[in-house]
Amino acid sequence: MSDWLERFIGETVIVDMDSPYVCLGRLEQVDERYLILADADLHDMRDSDTTRENYIAASVTTGIKRNRKRVVLARSQVVAVARLQDFTDL
Repeated sequence: MSDWLERFIGETVIVDMDSPYVCLGRLEQVDERYLILADADLHDMRDSDTTRENYIAASVTTGIKRNRKRVVLARSQVVAVARLQDFTDL
């Protein structure tokens, strides 16, 4: 069975979680239970006064603030995945 996320492997993605976290990084691997991102920024939105959209927009402009060499995310906690290049803050 093919996984639609496989087409994003090697690309920088935004992962919206079902919690106050957002993760930005290069998608390395996917399976039925996990996403693995490299050179990632796992950000707790409770640690900043900005919105999720503004945080991502700033990362597009200034670059991802890497705080993890690698992070494993449970797919059960993922709300959405998008390529960073597809982000728009209209």
